[in-house]
Amino acid sequence: MIKEQVAGLPTSELCRKHGLSPATFYKLKAKYDGMELSDAKRLRQLEDENNKLKRLLADAMLDNAVLKDLLGKPRHQVANAPSQT
Repeated sequence: MIKEQVAGLPTSELCRKHGLSPATFYKLKAKYDGMELSDAKRLRQLEDENNKLKRLLADAMLDNAVLKDLLGKPRHQVANAPSQT
């Protein structure tokens, strides 16, 4: 898309052709301008991997917080429970 604009296609026509708003086009242009297609694909892969790792970290932190809550409860509640005999 960016190469089409550089080649002389008006931005409004380019946006209509690809179904984008001009704001979205300029946002994409700012992010990907000057990159080769392989670089843009690699960037996308790295962003996806980064998001996956962030989710894994959030899950691990949540698991850790749950375990701390469970281990932090006083044990006398269990020890003082009436026996069922």
